[in-house]
Amino acid sequence: MKKIILGMLVIMGLVYFIFSYFFIDVQINKYADMETVKEQQVIEKGWIPSILPLSAYEITETHNIDTNELFGSFKYKEKDETSFIKHLTKDGSDVLQWENFLFKVDTKLNLVKFRNKPSH
Repeated sequence: MKKIILGMLVIMGLVYFIFSYFFIDVQINKYADMETVKEQQVIEKGWIPSILPLSAYEITETHNIDTNELFGSFKYKEKDETSFIKHLTKDGSDVLQWENFLFKVDTKLNLVKFRNKPSH
């Protein structure tokens, strides 16, 4: 009887592991511009930082609902570069921070990659 119960527990554990490993809850979203971001209210959901410049476009974000990890990127028009960057603080050699977000800014490509700060 003990072997049957132990076997069932092992099988249930394996099923749980398989489902949680292969069926992670990751969502990828793409937005044409800030107007679309505002319409879909993703800033309020915490998926897009509210500091993005108005000229931001080709905005993408990937978030994992299970782990609360968030990654994203966007392009911007050069006219907004200075006003955007002045609100960021240094968090490392090439990493900038604003509130709970980390940014890497490529001024040559007018491209920003962002993520939320790890919780640990």
